[in-house]
Amino acid sequence: MPRLRLLASCLAVALTFPAAAGAAPDLAPPLAQMPAQAQAMAPVVARFRADLASLERVHDATAGPRREQALRRLYTSWQARLGEIDPATLGDEDRLDHALFRRDLAYRLGQLDFQRQRVAEAAPLLPGVERLVALVEARRAHEYPEGRASADTLEGVRRELADLHARLAKDPKSAAASPIVAFRAARLLDGVRADLKQWHGFHSGYDPDFSWWTKQPYEALDKQLEAQAKLLRDTLAGAGDPETIIGDPIGRQALLEGLQHELIPYTPEQLMDLAERELAWCERELAKAAAEMGAKDWREALETVKSRHPAPGGQPKLVVELADEAIAWLEAREMVTIPELAKRDWRMTMLTPEYQLQAPFFLGGQDVWVAYPTDTMPHDKKLMALRGNNRHFSRAVVHHELIPGHHLQYFYNNRYQTHRELFDSPFWTEGWALYWEFRLWDEGFATTPEDKVGMLFWRSHRAARILFSLGFHLGKMTPDEAVELLVERVGHERENARAEVRRSFAGDYGPLYQIAYMVGGLQFRELHREFVQSGRMSERQFHDAILMGGPMPVAAVRTRLQGGVPADDLRADWRFYDFAR
Repeated sequence: MPRLRLLASCLAVALTFPAAAGAAPDLAPPLAQMPAQAQAMAPVVARFRADLASLERVHDATAGPRREQALRRLYTSWQARLGEIDPATLGDEDRLDHALFRRDLAYRLGQLDFQRQRVAEAAPLLPGVERLVALVEARRAHEYPEGRASADTLEGVRRELADLHARLAKDPKSAAASPIVAFRAARLLDGVRADLKQWHGFHSGYDPDFSWWTKQPYEALDKQLEAQAKLLRDTLAGAGDPETIIGDPIGRQALLEGLQHELIPYTPEQLMDLAERELAWCERELAKAAAEMGAKDWREALETVKSRHPAPGGQPKLVVELADEAIAWLEAREMVTIPELAKRDWRMTMLTPEYQLQAPFFLGGQDVWVAYPTDTMPHDKKLMALRGNNRHFSRAVVHHELIPGHHLQYFYNNRYQTHRELFDSPFWTEGWALYWEFRLWDEGFATTPEDKVGMLFWRSHRAARILFSLGFHLGKMTPDEAVELLVERVGHERENARAEVRRSFAGDYGPLYQIAYMVGGLQFRELHREFVQSGRMSERQFHDAILMGGPMPVAAVRTRLQGGVPADDLRADWRFYDFAR
């Protein structure tokens, strides 16, 4: 059995360390000033998380250079402090934390450079805006503004923006910027405008001199900021139609760096090949299920499945039934430890019609969020929502969102290795939930061809996500082409497909998030082959060890289960997918 040494130090509550005399408040204290027991890595990581939260709470300005400088000082100072700890002297759990922390700090520094470059690309469309950011950051530093000087700044920036606005309105092509950069600039401007509103509201009305000088210049600038953002978004980016989907691709090099950070040794192109193979497998299995149903092809079978939905008002009851079914199924097979409290400490919320424009299906985590039509929806959207949330699709995702998926993850994460939230990875979070879709399929959870179609629909969807997400960030696929992929090869309702693509590219999720479902699931499946099918661990031991280990890249989970964590860096060399299989 692999060595799983869960050191008590890694479960300890974070300690409070004294501040270093004369040190900047965002710098880590020297280890010499830390209590001896603080050499264990769990409280060290917990201290960094607390320092980071404090710093980000103060330095919250959009595209703020002071924010970047403070974060850079924090990361580099912690790199130095981490260098004072010899990982060879640590046990496996602490040595793993040391390697994960070192990797995390290096990646954070690289992301600062990446974000600065992206802001610089948008800067020509935002003349003078950096001076507004300076006003915002000065307030957070408790530097009190002078009324007339502030008014001069506001009016000066307004004039610069108005001049550019007039030129671009007359000749949009003179911007010499791509629609993507224009869209990015509009989003930055929205953030600065919101920050400036807080800045002005803080002083206005409290300081008569400030109010007297800045009231009119601020109001005029605010209107100009709104107009400029609209011009950038609607005219230059072409997003005037609310149905238009705009994203901001990061490019191949950034994808490679992100995959390296996740300890994944494959290129984006290789992962797209993987996705095609998995999608082809789904298509073959769908054809078998369709034949069992007596349908002529998988599309006809899917249409039948989509018609089987609960009556209006019946979806919440179905969710409870499906949640209980999954728990009973898992416990009967002793697959994972499910604490009694975890079975009932989740809540259910119905998604609003507005939110369903972006999230047309279930969402989950600590709780479950249910999509279903309401009486305010137009008739065609009601029908799409019913079809997209039929009982067979729902049976395939309730266990993903609740138990053994996300809810069980949250339950364990709040109780074991809590400091490892810093190392959270969508390949661990979403990969775990998707892995259970694999396991339940393999164990015969889908007993009817209709339930098989429901599970295969989602499995096809995860493979398609890899294709359209990586294709988009590589510049090989447009959002509209991504919608067509989901409609033609997965069988999505068109409105639901648009919502899925919009959610993927809206910026709320990282560029690798959508590929993490299936890629992470495949990683966990390979771990299952290595540790359970080989007889080294039981199902329960394997699954409990993963949950109690906390979030991290899945390759790091493998290192932890193997034991003997190396003292040097974690390597992206685990080839978890057999392309010849």
